[in-house]
Amino acid sequence: MKIVVRPYMTEKTFDLLEKQNKLVFIIDDNANKSSVKQAVETLYKVKVESVNTVRTTIGKKAYVRLTKESSASEIASRLGLM
Repeated sequence: MKIVVRPYMTEKTFDLLEKQNKLVFIIDDNANKSSVKQAVETLYKVKVESVNTVRTTIGKKAYVRLTKESSASEIASRLGLM
């Protein structure tokens, strides 16, 4: 999957992970919300509730909120972010 380039972790995104069950990824500049949702669900075998995207100076970011059944903390620990 070339849509999701890499996970993005800062203090702010760590707070989102804990409080809102959200993960943040750097994504391909041509990716849209539906392709990001499908890619995250396929790569990490979770259910995605919503996706918000934003362009920044470091690239395009996707804020991915997972459903209550899926744990963002668990995914982050599998990725070695925690």
